[in-house]
Amino acid sequence: MRAVVASVATLLERVALRNLGGLILVAFFISACSTHTVKSTTYTPVIQDSQDVAEEYLLDVGIAIFDPGIDEIDKDEEETTNHEIRVAESRYAPYLLAETLQRSGNWGIVRLMPNNASPMDVIITGTILQSNGEAMRIRVNVNDSTGRQWYTKTYDQVISQFSYDPSQRQKDDPFQIIYNNITNDLLAFRNANISQSRITEIRTVSEILFAQRFSSEAFDNYLTEDRRGNIQIVSLPAQNDPVLQRVRDIRERDFMFIDTVQDYYATYVRQMRLPYDSWREQSYYETITLRELEDSARRRFIAGAAAVVGGLAAATSGGNYATQAGGAVGVGAGAYLIKSGFDKRAEARIHMEALEELGQSLENQVAPQVINLEDRTITLTGSVEEQYGQWREILADLYAAEIGEL
Repeated sequence: MRAVVASVATLLERVALRNLGGLILVAFFISACSTHTVKSTTYTPVIQDSQDVAEEYLLDVGIAIFDPGIDEIDKDEEETTNHEIRVAESRYAPYLLAETLQRSGNWGIVRLMPNNASPMDVIITGTILQSNGEAMRIRVNVNDSTGRQWYTKTYDQVISQFSYDPSQRQKDDPFQIIYNNITNDLLAFRNANISQSRITEIRTVSEILFAQRFSSEAFDNYLTEDRRGNIQIVSLPAQNDPVLQRVRDIRERDFMFIDTVQDYYATYVRQMRLPYDSWREQSYYETITLRELEDSARRRFIAGAAAVVGGLAAATSGGNYATQAGGAVGVGAGAYLIKSGFDKRAEARIHMEALEELGQSLENQVAPQVINLEDRTITLTGSVEEQYGQWREILADLYAAEIGEL
């Protein structure tokens, strides 16, 4: 027995005393640094502007497809994040934001934009930083057409199991408070910082920027850019300028196509809602389970490391046979606890794989768009972004033909 104890002590002393002491420190450090998230149950309603704003002072809002944030995923969340679902969410989340802004009645037309080819008065971009069914975090950046930044802010919400109750799901998205908060902040910033003269300037710049993309030689001299990249108006075309009138007609056609794109996004969201809600609800429970398993594994590592080091100290202390035998038992018990910690990690891995399997059915398919023009019928194919690129080329042809008739 003494030979066995000596053999175990020699082997583990070299490995455990060199590494497990650090493991204890790391494990206790991780345990001490763990955070607890408070789940808020307070509902934030959308604020409607009490002012009666004339239509010419309502800013149109364009929301870009969000960045799925794959490059910004934390290392500890990498294994639990499904990239395909993030890409689907990058279309889903901005559509819900567009719906919320439109319902508020505080803005002109609110559109989810396939790209930045059509200048809008206010441009919202976003990045999904976290989304696991329990918590969502989105970073939002707001600019206007003159290039001036309004603000950048990160919004987050942690929900409870109650948010997935069927009676609640009929009312709002589980993370609707995020979209309500963004909507309210946008209104507050506009009312505090954007005057009516500034709104007129923003709307004018949007129109001239659109015109420049079809005829730079005719409209380039109306705008200038300062050293900070902000656009300023130098002069204005006459309101009865026939070229400007043609541009306005082309812009209306562009808006009509973008409205068609909104129908596509609405269909996409409707088709996605059921499997996505199912994924989020399951992901919610998986996330909770993962956290509990990780906490359990961490406790087992701490206890196991302490038992091994304590057992080694007893086994090698040079005391009597009983003390050494007890130390060997402590080493074995500690090794078992560490192994069970690894088993817990393996169980957690199974849940991670389950999360990845849940997102395979979320696919994005776009039907061809058939558009009837006065002199021809065209068919647009590919993704919605590709179809919009084809549409812009057609608009350029229409503009060239109409200008040639002047």
